[in-house]
Amino acid sequence: MPKFSVILAAAGKSTRFRDPNYKKPFALLNRKAVWLYSAELFLKRNDVKQVIIVISPEDKDEFLGKYGPNLAVLGVEVVLGGAERSDSVQNALAKVDSDSTHVVIHDAARPCLNADLIESVFQSSKTNPAVIPAVPVTSTLKLSKNGSAVDKTVDRSHLYEAQTPQVFERELLISMFANRGELKPTDESQLAEELGYPIAIVKGSVFNIKITSKQDLAFARACLESQPKPKFDAPIHPFADDNLFR
Repeated sequence: MPKFSVILAAAGKSTRFRDPNYKKPFALLNRKAVWLYSAELFLKRNDVKQVIIVISPEDKDEFLGKYGPNLAVLGVEVVLGGAERSDSVQNALAKVDSDSTHVVIHDAARPCLNADLIESVFQSSKTNPAVIPAVPVTSTLKLSKNGSAVDKTVDRSHLYEAQTPQVFERELLISMFANRGELKPTDESQLAEELGYPIAIVKGSVFNIKITSKQDLAFARACLESQPKPKFDAPIHPFADDNLFR
């Protein structure tokens, strides 16, 4: 039976989020931090043996001060990230349990993940060494080299928007990072692609949005309201209300 270790990527700078109090994975969504939504879903699965969240070193004291007791109750491990996303994931990969067969990387800023999508990606990983969810691009795409004038319309017929969670066989992911050299991929599937590994696609969800701007929080609330509410027995934070992270 596959055993999964999950890495939640939350070490970005959140420059486009523009909130003086929060980075996007720690922003409040219905009075709960964004990162907790996906963490809860993964922790409910019996085949998930480990959850690691990667945070920026500059966030360490505040994050642990807010969520230290919560992390202990849930068994979520904290790893400090690096300068680039790939550095952060590689730091977390070094902490993955050796008995895990697969590693899952998920953007902590994607709170509207649902159990069905997780199941779909996990099932596909049993027969594919690398799997990502993706949705077809539906908008008309324009290429503009200077950002102020259209150069041409791009054919969207074979274009897909990649999402997370992305699942890789653990040994494959270790090999990928050992051979990444100077590559700075924006996600792990790009690294697999650059190194020549096949990547399977499963149907993603239009609701599985990534929080980028503060306006995205309103859309995320609507997405969450449209989904069945997950049940979770453990307290989200045993000692403090989420608004204390300001």
